Formats: sequence, structure tokens, C-alpha cells
Amino acid sequence: MKVLKQPEKKTYERDAQLTHTVLDIIDNVRARGDEALIEYAAKFDKMEIQTVKVDPETVKAAYSKVDPETIEAIRFSAGQIRFFAEKQRECLKDLDIQSRVAGLEIGHRMIPVERCGCYVPAGRHPLPSSALMGIVTAKVAGVKHVAACSPAFQGCGTIHPAVLVAMDIAGADEIYCMGGAQAIAAFAYGTQTIEKVDLIVGPGNRFVTEAKRQVLGDVGIDSLAGPSEVLIIADETANPTFVAIDLLGQAEHDPNAKPILVCTSQEVIDRSMEELARLLPTLETREVAAQSWQDNGAVYLADSMDEAIDISNRIAPEHLEVQVADEREVAKRLLHYGSMFVGHYAPVAFGDFVSGPNHTLPTMGTARYSNGVWVGTFIKTPFHQFVSKEGCANLAQPCMKFAQVEGLQAHRDSVRLRVEA
Repeated sequence: MKVLKQPEKKTYERDAQLTHTVLDIIDNVRARGDEALIEYAAKFDKMEIQTVKVDPETVKAAYSKVDPETIEAIRFSAGQIRFFAEKQRECLKDLDIQSRVAGLEIGHRMIPVERCGCYVPAGRHPLPSSALMGIVTAKVAGVKHVAACSPAFQGCGTIHPAVLVAMDIAGADEIYCMGGAQAIAAFAYGTQTIEKVDLIVGPGNRFVTEAKRQVLGDVGIDSLAGPSEVLIIADETANPTFVAIDLLGQAEHDPNAKPILVCTSQEVIDRSMEELARLLPTLETREVAAQSWQDNGAVYLADSMDEAIDISNRIAPEHLEVQVADEREVAKRLLHYGSMFVGHYAPVAFGDFVSGPNHTLPTMGTARYSNGVWVGTFIKTPFHQFVSKEGCANLAQPCMKFAQVEGLQAHRDSVRLRVEA
């Protein structure tokens, strides 16, 4: 392997100042509730509000501010996400079986969490797709009450109309105009207006991520997300224009995004870099994309496809593209990724918006042991056992032995007294 370009900066660092700042915000929201949220809206979002709750009239009015083609695209995406989530839900089934031991029936149930909060970021552009990914999937899972939130968008005075429309189409039960660490605190602990949730999902900036880290345990979270990533595996059959625009597509997300190319062909690498240099100036997002590529872009020349696969499995990227001749065989050998896009005509953009699988995915190598948001994120699986008198007798001896070894006399006697009754 030859490293032709490597990242110049570390894209995510947790520091003491960030930790203390977020802790102060959380403590303030816990102590003062809505009052603190309103103050933070003025401080961070430059918006004067009376309440963080978005009323139905505002949501209804948002439709008139969004063009029909965008609304239709939102409905299409919601349908794709819902279809995939429903098929995932069909895979999750209750279990009731007779054990090997007579008189013992064991199993589990699939029970959705009752309340969840879906966080939708708001940066340089509105993100209606993120609203759909969280809310639609939660609803398909069977969550009874889904609360959604997003910061006020500049110039709108509230959440961006396209995001409000997406939240409504997705089926949000309540919508709040709030963001940052303070929104996570409000979902985690509740305020005078907002009821505490059981689970918080959705991506966000480093303040949101740090807040999720700090409230974990008091409430469930989906993951601790870092900057977005793509890794493209390419060989001599890859189209350099496709490779270049897909790297830029990732780079334009954020100055900290990580675009990575792993290729077995020096010629394809050279031509892809030429295309990247040609395409970059044509983008309205060129400043962000250029900074991301300069600071975080990486290019590896792999000696073989085996080595390219090993590199990818070691990095465990959030998004993984496979642009090679034997695409399905290579795909089978790739083990660690958030979402994989197979074929020369499979850009990450499809997964971001319309293909159906969720786009809230593991980053920073966590795909080695975790997955993205899916219908199962919102479902817990508690176990049960039904034990008859016969089953009690059959389990008694080994159970009492364990209790004796572990020094738990009441455990032992809880079995012994039943057997002797």
C-alpha cells in the first residue's frame, strides 16, 4: 500500500472546555426548564420566542412556503424509508418456546419505547431528510409518542418550512423549535412544556454529541456521532468522474467531513484527482468542500483488491462505496461499515435522501461494533420465563448449586422452599 494523501487534521476532539460548557447548559435546563430554553434561543439562534413548542397553525402554514416538487420529494422519501423500516420490523418477532427442560417455557417480546425525541440539525442548509429518517422509523417501530425538534433556521423565525413539512409528513406528535445541548437536556429531563423521553436519536454537532454522552444512562441514545465519512473502493473499471464527484459530495457536508479513496489503479487515482480539481470550482459549496478535502481527504494506492478490502474493514467507514468490476463478490467480503453503496451508479446521495435505509450511521470506526438507526433502535427485547411445578423441580438442583457457590443463601432457599412445599 502507498499513502498518496493523508488527513492533515484530527476531525473530532473532546476537550475539557466542551465538557464543562455542555454540563453548564444541561444543569441550567434541568433547573430552569423553559425559561432557560427561551434564553438559549435568543443567545444561540438569535430568536425571540415565547415558547419552544411549534403550534399546528405554523406547521400548516409551512406547506405554503415549500414548492410542490419539494413536498412531493419529501413524500417519496418518506415512503421509501417507511417501506424499508416495515420490512425490518417484519424480521423482529416475539419468541415463545418450550425449553429443553420440561415445565419451562422461555421467550422474549418486542416492545417499542413509549416516547422518543428526534433531533434534526440545522446548519448551512435545511435537513428535511434527517427529520424523515428518525420520525418515520420510530413510528414504524410502534413508538406511541414521537417528539421532534430542530433549531430556528436563519431568516425563518422558526424551524425551516421544509423541515416542518417533513416532520408533519413523517408523523411527529409534537414539534419544538430548539437545538444544541439544551435541546438534548430538555428531551432527557423534561421542562414545563416538554415531557421527558425514553430515547433520543438524531445527529448533531459536537455540542449535541457531548450532551448525548452526558445524559446517557438517564435516557437512551442512538449513538455518539462524529463527522461524516465516505470510503470509496475503486479499481481500473471505476469512472474517475464518478469517483471525484462522490468524494466532493462527502466533502461538501462539513469542513470536518472525511472523504477517502482506496484504489488499486494509479491511473484511476490520477484521473480522479484531475476530475476533482476540475469539478471543485463548479460547486456552490466549493469553499467547504475544498477545506474538507485539504484537511481530511485521504488517498491510498492498494497493491491488490485483498489489501483494499482489508483497509476498508480496518477503517470501518460510515459510508462505503464499491466501484469495482466484481462488485458483488467484493461486497460480500466487506464487514465493517454503516451503509454500503454497491455499483458504479450507487452514490451515497441515494442513501442520504431516497433509497430507504437510514442515513443516521456509525462514524469514527464504531461501525466495527455498531449499526445505524433502524427500526430495532426503538424496540427493546425483554425476556420471560414461565415455570411450572415440574419445571421448578427440574431446575432446582443446578440452580441451588450456583447459589451455594456464589454465597447467596436466600437465592438457594427461594428454590429449596418451593421444592419442599
